[in-house]
This record gives sequence, C-alpha cells and structure tokens, in this order.
Amino acid sequence: MPRQGGPRALLELLLPSSGGLRGRKFRNSRRVIEGMLYRLRTGGPWRDLPAHFGPWKTVWKRHRRYAGDGTWDRVLTALVAMVDAGGDLDWAVSVDSTVVRVHQHGANAARTQGDLPNYKNLRDEPADHAIGRSRGGLTSKIHLACDGHGRPLSVLAGPGQAGDSPMFANLLEGISVPRLGGGGARIRPDEVRADKAYSSKANRELLRSKSIKAVIPEKSDQVANRKRKGSEGGRPPSFDAESYKGRNVVERAFNKAKQYRGVATRYDKLVMTYRAGFMLAGIVEWLKLLGDTP
Repeated sequence: MPRQGGPRALLELLLPSSGGLRGRKFRNSRRVIEGMLYRLRTGGPWRDLPAHFGPWKTVWKRHRRYAGDGTWDRVLTALVAMVDAGGDLDWAVSVDSTVVRVHQHGANAARTQGDLPNYKNLRDEPADHAIGRSRGGLTSKIHLACDGHGRPLSVLAGPGQAGDSPMFANLLEGISVPRLGGGGARIRPDEVRADKAYSSKANRELLRSKSIKAVIPEKSDQVANRKRKGSEGGRPPSFDAESYKGRNVVERAFNKAKQYRGVATRYDKLVMTYRAGFMLAGIVEWLKLLGDTP
C-alpha cells in the first residue's frame, strides 16, 4: 500500500478541508496538528504553545472541533480500514481499561454526580465529564479494544470508579471496520481476550450470540459457585490459555499511549477533548504502520 508523501500527508488528506459548507477553508493543517501533538506530548497548557505553531486558540479550537464532530473517529476508522484491506489487521481483539488522575486544571468544570452515562453517542459530553471519585482521588477511566498488535479499534471514556464489565457491550459496538472492496463493515472479531473483570454471564452470552470466541478466565467465586451446584452448575466455559497469553498487548498499548503526558494525566475539562487526545495518540500508531509500508 504505497502512500505518497508519507503518513503526515495521508493524515492531512483524511482531515476536513473547512469548517462546513459555509465555513472558511482550514489553513496550515500540518502545523496545527503538530501543535496538538506537541501539547499532548508535553501536557502543558494550550496558552503555552510555542509561537511557531501559530495562535494557540487556532490549535485548541481545531482540536475541540475535531473532538466534537467525530473527525478523529472517522480518521481512525479510515486508517484501520486501509490496514485491514492490506491484510495486516489482527482480529484477535483484547479489551481492558486504565485509570488516569484528573489534574486540578481539568477538575474545576461544573459537574453532577449520577448514574453511568450512555456512551452510544461518543460525541455527547456527559454531565459529570466522566470524572469520578475513587481511592486515588478524582479520576477518569479509558476503556480500550485493540487488535492483536495493540493498536486501537474502539475507545470509550468514563468515570474512574465505574466498573469495566458494564462498558463491554458498548466497547464492542464501537468496532466497525469498513471493507474498501465493498460490502458491509466488519464488526465481529475472531476472538475477544479479556481479564476476569469481564467474566460475566451477560458478556459471555453477548459474545456467543455474535459467534465470537471468548478468551476470558473465570473468577474464583464463579468457579466455586458452579462446583457447589454440582451437575446443575453446568460445564465450565471453554478457555484458551495459550491465546490468553496475547492479552498483554492491551497493557502495552496503554503504556505506549501514556508516554504522552496529556494522556497519562487528564488536564482537559471536557472528556470529549481528553478522549480525542487518546485517539490522536492511537492514530499516530496506525500512521506509523502505513508510513512504513513500501
């Protein structure tokens, strides 16, 4: 899959050229994107962007626009589709979450505590801005589904104290890879690897209904409860221990993303802009793959 001009030129092709039908054409897209990446890497305030990236408000407004209108989601989907068309996408998907501390600069927006918000529309900003209180203080949580090489396919954000299992269905729903050769988008991985936090009857039934292989170990209390029931407890769910060894790619994906200080600590008031930063870090990984293709 040759890409003339390299990965940065490819990214510029995928970005919108203007702010809408009546909007002015965007200029200096490459410089603006580099400004976003600089801020993500350093974690500094937008106002402190070096002058050679242009006006800081331009960079910030473009990032917020792309976060709110779903641009980064569309770019990620397009890149994944390109890789899949070349046969380089590993459909052994791993899922997990990671907790990030919310810096005081990101925690001073008005918010209300309530039930876990509905994240089906990823561009909706929840009332609590996905900031929760846990033992570590104010925290947020990123939920990630990645391919067998640790590259992101679906990204959700929620409050730090929320459990992983309730987000599982929405995380899988976010996996949709268009087929460039025609036909419907692929939405079903070959298998899903997850740790014991996702070992629930509902999650296993969801995967079974979609004919997706579940590589999820049982919790100890679930094993004990099944054995206590004897023959009525049924047979243990199948578990591929060899395949499960590959689940660590999602842990490595988090480690790589958190090399960006703006991902490792949440400085953003809005969860949609924080999530967009995580998406941008993931997009860079896909661009590296496409840029290395001769």
